[in-house]
Amino acid sequence: MSEPSKKQEDLSTVIAELEKKCEEMPNNVVAHHHLALVYRKAGRTQDALRELHKCLELDDHSIEAHINLGLFYFEQGDLDKALAVNLKAIAVLPTLAQAHANIGLIWQQKGEAEKAIAAYQEAVQNDPKMITAWVNMATAHIMAGEFNLAEKAAKEGIKLDADFAMAHNNLAVALFYQKQPKQALAAAEKAQTLGYPVDQRFLEAIRHELA
Repeated sequence: MSEPSKKQEDLSTVIAELEKKCEEMPNNVVAHHHLALVYRKAGRTQDALRELHKCLELDDHSIEAHINLGLFYFEQGDLDKALAVNLKAIAVLPTLAQAHANIGLIWQQKGEAEKAIAAYQEAVQNDPKMITAWVNMATAHIMAGEFNLAEKAAKEGIKLDADFAMAHNNLAVALFYQKQPKQALAAAEKAQTLGYPVDQRFLEAIRHELA
């Protein structure tokens, strides 16, 4: 049996077990949530969405269900629904860093840099070690033309994880627009070494400045 077929069979077994558990305990939020996650893993999006909505019917304070439902909507490109769900999560738990970071990413996708920055700031205030929030904040600062602040945010991300490739790329962009091509090239090459797909046109622009 091929590996993908074996994995699919294993998922089917887990799904069957969880479906049975949900039938036996229809009001068990945890069971429905686990089933939703496994449906998602199996590519059964509509079934996963149904189960997440079921979780929230049973307990509208289920943080995990709100976060995962927001993720689904975000992946489907429905940013307004994703935003609404994450706002509900924050209404339940105002200090939930993940929801604030998700809201930042949603505003970023909408092209609202300042709103994104504000959301990321809330995220890192509640969880200073959230690397993705720092790195995405750097991106939002770049969008807003705030390159010195982008540099600081990217460096915070690198401080937390020296091998976070996107942080080095964002640092490179911030340094380049602050007229520091030598340092920008070093950061871009580091990002590339770590596997980040650095835009070749950007590398050429840096090298042109150094020529």
